[in-house]
Amino acid sequence: MFAAEIRRRRVDRMRSVTHWQWHLDKVPGKIDGETHYLWRAVDHEGEVLKSFFTKRCDRKAALKFLRKAMKRHGRPFIFVTDKLRSYGAAMKVMGKVEKQETGSCLSNRAENLH
Repeated sequence: MFAAEIRRRRVDRMRSVTHWQWHLDKVPGKIDGETHYLWRAVDHEGEVLKSFFTKRCDRKAALKFLRKAMKRHGRPFIFVTDKLRSYGAAMKVMGKVEKQETGSCLSNRAENLH
């Protein structure tokens, strides 16, 4: 209960910071022999904001994940992603293409949490 309150207050303070970045990542894994995908959003300080499991790795899954994360934590200034095309398609639907940064080394903050 105390940890949740501290986390909520920290996120409320971070929303007002103009350099608040989200690092987005997708990790495949097997559950009962089937491939599932773990989508994660990590802020620029390394705090895991949202985790979400799906069976598919497409635009619809990325869009659902981003909408759930933004509903709970607000809108970040920049989305840092790898070059997965699902993120680009979801950003295009949301109208946030200009806020997306892609690169192989940019999303290391989320990659380090594997």
